[in-house]
Amino acid sequence: MAETLYFSIVVSAVGMAYIVYGRRQAKFAPLIAGILLCLYTYFVDGWVWLGGIGLVLVVAPFFLDF
Repeated sequence: MAETLYFSIVVSAVGMAYIVYGRRQAKFAPLIAGILLCLYTYFVDGWVWLGGIGLVLVVAPFFLDF
């Protein structure tokens, strides 16, 4: 239980960094990825799903450029 909380805090911190970067650079993909990184941990349970979805959301702005 505590591990999930710590993981959520780290992922949300990365999400906040993406939000700040997306707003300052006026890029839509990092902004959306940051918002999703901050929110998805509330709805997903289990290490495999948390890690998999988090990895996809962290990498997605590098491949999606809009």
